[in-house]
Amino acid sequence: MSNETTSTTTATPLKRHRHTVRGIVVSDKMNKTRVISLKRTRQHRLYQKKLVRESRLFVHDEKNESKVGDVIIAISSAPLSKNKHYRITKILEKRVGE
Repeated sequence: MSNETTSTTTATPLKRHRHTVRGIVVSDKMNKTRVISLKRTRQHRLYQKKLVRESRLFVHDEKNESKVGDVIIAISSAPLSKNKHYRITKILEKRVGE
């Protein structure tokens, strides 16, 4: 018998936490790219006024399915271009009117 210590390593890949966002499509003028708006509200500590902050993200839409006004869910991915770091995973609501 040898006094060697054997380490048991599993070959499971590390899963990255993917950031998921929900937003409204505000522009569909680019091919396979959508601009979504993320709005979040918070309250001012002193004055108690509601403040609305808006972020705009470039999102990849492979099939050009979404249109302006759609509510979508996007998931983070490896960078697809200089500004695109998210992909559309699901269209929750289609715009109303057409």
